Amino acid sequence: MDFVKIMNSGEYDFLRNNKRLGKRIILMGLGGSYAYGTNNENSDIDFRGITLNLPSDLLGLTEFEQYEDENTDTVIYSFNKIVRLLLECNPNTIELLGLDEEQYLIKTVLGQELLNNKSLFLSKRAAKSFGGYASAQLRRLQNAIARDSMPQQEREQHIYNSVKNTLEDFRRKNEMFDKGNINIYIDESDNPNFKTEIFIDAEYKHLPLRDYEKMLGAMNNVIREYDRIGKRNKKKDDNHLNKHAMHLIRLFMMAIDILEKGEIRTHRTDDLELLKSIRRGDFQKEDKTFSKEFYDMLSDYENRLEIATRNTELQDNPDMQKVGEFVEYVNRRAIEGDF
Repeated sequence: MDFVKIMNSGEYDFLRNNKRLGKRIILMGLGGSYAYGTNNENSDIDFRGITLNLPSDLLGLTEFEQYEDENTDTVIYSFNKIVRLLLECNPNTIELLGLDEEQYLIKTVLGQELLNNKSLFLSKRAAKSFGGYASAQLRRLQNAIARDSMPQQEREQHIYNSVKNTLEDFRRKNEMFDKGNINIYIDESDNPNFKTEIFIDAEYKHLPLRDYEKMLGAMNNVIREYDRIGKRNKKKDDNHLNKHAMHLIRLFMMAIDILEKGEIRTHRTDDLELLKSIRRGDFQKEDKTFSKEFYDMLSDYENRLEIATRNTELQDNPDMQKVGEFVEYVNRRAIEGDF
């Protein structure tokens, strides 16, 4: 497929006409399945890129983080924003630094310098970042299976576990629990459609209503996902299920490469046979659960990631002085128009 020709079509004129993009884009490449090499006939085309901040962003009062075009699934990050994401080894952005040469559609001198300095952003944070994304992917996989294959009581227990995890995430990110407490649990239900049901007991004092609403909203979103059963395209859901499973394994592969070799390998050339077999459904059973071989493989990757995290030569955190010097160098050139 000629991606450069696609990029130069009228549908992508915003890349050339928007004052924040155009010649300020220093790097742009493939994203999603085409970047990983796992694409099939139904895959969408995703482009991801980086553009320099305007002088007014760096010295004045304007702000800019990213440009998104939903019609073409294109996301262009500002340089300053992507640096913050790269420092955390964010999987959705670090992969832009690990494409094959032919997968880059735009690469300026500054774009090449960023690629030359990508090691600045690699640290043990990759284990937490990729591991967190993998955990979320596994939860999506488990949730989808639970919706389809479990009796009501077991499904309610599974929803409870997911809600509890969501509550714990919310608890870590907020201080509102100092003002009271909430307890969630399963008990017999008075609802004729349920044998058991999730209940909460909550007691707070002087808690802002908006904070309480956010907490309940986060938990309700989990329940809402399960309640969508019966309203779904079955074939499409099966495809999504296998796609979740494939990306789960791919995240482990990429994290292990970073920790063991200090390499970002987005295009999984050597792993495509395995990844595509997962996406095809080769590890899915008739009841839509996954085979023992898949979970054995998942366990193996989890162990490998744990070992790689212990033995990696990467530092705990990036060298912020070196990163700061590089960011200052790029932004100085952005201000002076030397790009």
